[in-house]
Amino acid sequence: MGYHFEILTQEQAEEIAYNWHYDAEYAFYDIEADNEDLVEFLEPQKRGDSYFFVTKNNDAIGFFTFNNVGKNTIDIGLGMKPNLTGNGDGMEFVEAGLEFAKSKFTPEKITLSVATFNRRAIKIYRKIGFKEVDTFIQDTNGSRFEFMRMIYQC
Repeated sequence: MGYHFEILTQEQAEEIAYNWHYDAEYAFYDIEADNEDLVEFLEPQKRGDSYFFVTKNNDAIGFFTFNNVGKNTIDIGLGMKPNLTGNGDGMEFVEAGLEFAKSKFTPEKITLSVATFNRRAIKIYRKIGFKEVDTFIQDTNGSRFEFMRMIYQC
């Protein structure tokens, strides 16, 4: 696959936060859309070593977060560079993130949460083997949104 993962630098965090903007309903995923997310993304102490910048052939592809949530479980978050979304590369990108998580953290389970309106992401996660656990409502981006929690058995 040729993906490379490195700890997210401050310069990369600022580039993503201020210049990666998604179209239409996916603008929900702009880092600037939620002040709490923006603060965490931009403050190195809050990011810690759980945020990774992803490249392929030296081109920026996206980022992943990996958080140990106990019981041999890693919770992931991810974002693909906006101009690369919707082009059929999402599955390979997510699979690369799962392989990285498995090799670095050796979890038994990987979890994630996705906004329920994001049908194209949910379709990819299901194809890869994620299963729905439940749904929940979360206050974010100035409103309330429904999310689906999903789990992947390693």
